[in-house]
Amino acid sequence: MLNIHDLKELMLQYTEPLLRLAYYYVKDLQAAEDIVQEVFIKFYHNKNYYEDRGELKAYLTKMTVNKSKDYLKSWAYRKVQLQNKLFPPAGKRNADELVRKDEQAIIGEAIIELPLKQREVLIYFYFNEMTITEVAHILSIPESTVKTRLRRGKELLRNQLKGIEWEVLLNE
Repeated sequence: MLNIHDLKELMLQYTEPLLRLAYYYVKDLQAAEDIVQEVFIKFYHNKNYYEDRGELKAYLTKMTVNKSKDYLKSWAYRKVQLQNKLFPPAGKRNADELVRKDEQAIIGEAIIELPLKQREVLIYFYFNEMTITEVAHILSIPESTVKTRLRRGKELLRNQLKGIEWEVLLNE
């Protein structure tokens, strides 16, 4: 039986990777935080439906992916996108401007620009350190499809990041 203390432990353990995952889907930190919060709330209220087979991370990841995809289909998301196109925020300071100098941020932004199919496979494989088999299981697709999406995603990333002088390589 899951109590509040157990839920707090789960949240401490899984919030950061789930937040990162949701952010790579929705590209909005506040929306990603809301999604992760909803995932934990739903998990707590429906804890009786979860069978403890040692796959909690995969279960929460799948819930986060589904909530993120639902958000991308929602009217609220489309309304915000339309408002931003019609009325671009005046003088909005992008918080990432300060971080863009860091090479990880550059790569992260390049990943965000990828199509969803390639983006999600790259995130699972590299950021969540899952195997091709685990990624195929979570996305319910064949392993060969995962390999193809990985290859295409890396090609797209390589093209996007071409011409950038990497500080790490300059100092060698």
